[in-house]
Amino acid sequence: MTDIRNPILPGFNPDPSILRVGDDYYIATSTFEWFPGVQIHHSRDLVHWRLLTRPLRRASQLDMRGDPDSCGIWAPCLSHDGKLFHLIYTDVKRYGRTSVGGAAGASLRDFHNYLVTAETIDGDWSDPIYLNSSGFDPSLFHDDDGRKYLLNMLWDHRPGNNRFAGIVAQEYSPSERRLIGERTNIFTGTPLGLTEGPHLYRRGGFYYLLTAEGGTGWNHAVTLARSKNLLGPYELHPQGQVLTALGKPDAPLQRAGHADLVETQGGETYMVYLCGRPLKNRGRCVLGRETAIQKMVWRDDGWLYTEAGDAKPALTTPAPDLAAHPFTPAPTDFSGPDLPIDFQWLRTPDAGDIFSLTARPGFLRIYGRESIGSLFRQGLVARRLQAHYASIETEMDFAPAHYQQAAGLVCYYNSSKFHYLHVTHDETHGRHIRVMSALPDSVMADAFTAPIAIPDGPIGLRAEIDEERLLFAYRIGSGPWQRLPEIFDASILSDEAQAPGTPNFTGAFVGMACQDMAGTANPADFRFFTYREREFRADPFNAGPFSG
Repeated sequence: MTDIRNPILPGFNPDPSILRVGDDYYIATSTFEWFPGVQIHHSRDLVHWRLLTRPLRRASQLDMRGDPDSCGIWAPCLSHDGKLFHLIYTDVKRYGRTSVGGAAGASLRDFHNYLVTAETIDGDWSDPIYLNSSGFDPSLFHDDDGRKYLLNMLWDHRPGNNRFAGIVAQEYSPSERRLIGERTNIFTGTPLGLTEGPHLYRRGGFYYLLTAEGGTGWNHAVTLARSKNLLGPYELHPQGQVLTALGKPDAPLQRAGHADLVETQGGETYMVYLCGRPLKNRGRCVLGRETAIQKMVWRDDGWLYTEAGDAKPALTTPAPDLAAHPFTPAPTDFSGPDLPIDFQWLRTPDAGDIFSLTARPGFLRIYGRESIGSLFRQGLVARRLQAHYASIETEMDFAPAHYQQAAGLVCYYNSSKFHYLHVTHDETHGRHIRVMSALPDSVMADAFTAPIAIPDGPIGLRAEIDEERLLFAYRIGSGPWQRLPEIFDASILSDEAQAPGTPNFTGAFVGMACQDMAGTANPADFRFFTYREREFRADPFNAGPFSG
């Protein structure tokens, strides 16, 4: 029997919602401030997965300009009612203060929940229907009688109250395209707290409510409850939490929670959930929150358990008896008019304002826009870091006229966490290269390496990542690689490296960036961008694939 190895969606792919339609499986995951919104992966065997589409790609569907870091698209829910695909999502506009229950101050947040539909999952999706703003993690349940219900966690901003006030349900009317009736708090959670991420199922005369609890860090867990009535009351699973790494420091997958269930063609039940793989010597999850899958079993008591009954996330799990269905890798070059699917940009729906693949055929042109870290117009195109060991290379043609213009290779988490190998110009050094680092856990918020003068013309840029070690290098034309002497800390590109009380829910990206803070849109042209995963290398500059 084939095993599935976790995570099935490596790198920043949190809050999975899984769906089977016929012989096809789909998983939707959160994208936060990265555009287009919502990633949907596709599989036919639960082993092999491909990134299929991102449905929120029009300004009428999503505009995140001004959304804070780690806000934007939270926790999508993907479903199908026999006719249409339904996608529910939250657009978070303000994160607010601490989310600790019982805190003395208020915690004001703004999150708006929407519904879009489509006849085909990789086609055009509808413009959004506004639903509510009472909380986040919305989920749509299609009952057997044809009625539909929206669930979401309820946010209580009041001082001294439990921020995570429970799971509310309210009926949705497709004909009226709005919620109807009153909302009902159907589940206030367990003592673990921070109850969120609801999904509802109907099985054997019961409604089963799956929720996430404990927060999305080390205490994260999957909680299950059931009721004879949709609106409750709900009784708790005998174990309380059906899956968690809490109290299991030996588990290779940590932070496990925020789950969803799917039934195979053969009647087997699988659970998808988010997880993190911390660096062994730093305890930071540089790859962000990833998606894992695990086979589950329904016992005679009518409750769901892991196969071993230990509620422990597993690195491998048995695959269903389905024909293997691998996919051909998607193209990654800049030879066509469309951006390769692995890449995203930040916040704006106006892609043409940020980049072009036709202005200089065969190159990705990124227009110089606002400062790196801007919440509005940032010239940055990047892809997920999906392995702890990787080699990244690009070649750039860029002619800066002054110090307000810069472009280069960036390892990016958010506006306060990045390492940026960039070319710029000033009156002292002329055209030169250096690294700017934004450091969330240092006395200095940012740091710069010494400038290195370089001649005009194309320049190669390179990054080598081995767990928390990040090295940079450059070369002029086809000359030898010149390694920068500094060793940079890649572990800052993680949720765990943060100032207290700030939202940090994404993951590390590697990509290309260009700024023109004078407002003249001076562009940088990138001939290629190569990302290769590999084994650990003590000296990555003396062993392929970019040695020289």
